[in-house]
Amino acid sequence: MKRRVFQLSLTAAAMAFSTSAFAQAKWDLATAYPATNFHTVNISQFAADVDKASGGKLKITVHANASLFKAPEIKRAVQGGQAQAGEILMANFQNEWQIFGADGLPFLADSYDESAKLWKVQRPVVEKKLAEQGLMVLFAVPWPPQGVYSKKPLNSAADLKGIKWRAYSPATARIADLVGAQPVTIQAAEVSQAFATSMVESMMSSGSTGADAKLYEHVKYWYDTQAWLPKNALLLNKKAFEALDKPTQDAVLKAAADAETRGWAASKVANTESLDKLKAGGMQILPAPAALKTDMKKVGDTMLKEWTEKAGPEGQALVDAFKR
Repeated sequence: MKRRVFQLSLTAAAMAFSTSAFAQAKWDLATAYPATNFHTVNISQFAADVDKASGGKLKITVHANASLFKAPEIKRAVQGGQAQAGEILMANFQNEWQIFGADGLPFLADSYDESAKLWKVQRPVVEKKLAEQGLMVLFAVPWPPQGVYSKKPLNSAADLKGIKWRAYSPATARIADLVGAQPVTIQAAEVSQAFATSMVESMMSSGSTGADAKLYEHVKYWYDTQAWLPKNALLLNKKAFEALDKPTQDAVLKAAADAETRGWAASKVANTESLDKLKAGGMQILPAPAALKTDMKKVGDTMLKEWTEKAGPEGQALVDAFKR
């Protein structure tokens, strides 16, 4: 009898251990940006918050700097379950669905307040679209306002004609077309090398991207055009989320809400710090000349018209809701 009780106890202990082991989940989270970038720092804090709030039941490993998947591959990888979560620049996927590119339209939303207003009307339709693809969006955080990097001084858009221009999204490629530049597709992890070897001579991007890539070593000028604030979104495989127990799901959602609030604040800090870093490295941080700003505004007007035509009633409704 005692032996029987002992065997039952061992069986119960084994089952309890098995249940505990089964309850712990491990996720891979792919991002294309360096570990020191404010987006990645924020995501790493999100992972740590989930670990703590879930009591260790969910462990998230952050793979930075495109070490797991390159930027264009991340969405598909999360959708297919090769990674449970991943960070994307939404504007990169405009060709798939025009609404993804709304925050990459020059001068539509050109400040943090305007960007937050755009996300408020953009988020519900983005969530609906991603749900159809087996995905969730946990949070989105904007990059600082975009300016123009150039190896040579610029006075107007005419100075960009023929220049090799880094394109990383449909919108940035279209800007090149409209100003007569030569678009060259370069991902974030390759920016420093591209400028060092003169594969590209100019681009439109934030101070944060330039500071990450130490572009002050290769580029002389950054013009503050305040063109747009594209957002990075953290996507999650819906099945992976649904496999979690309710308390762990709640921990993920709470940590995501905190990460969004923290990330927007961090973006504002990164904007100031990155421009200071570029200036300290020898880059000239300049206001956009009037002619350059006027020319780029015309580019933005053209692109908004083209985008609205492609996006159809859904896109027009979004722009109308944003402008109310």
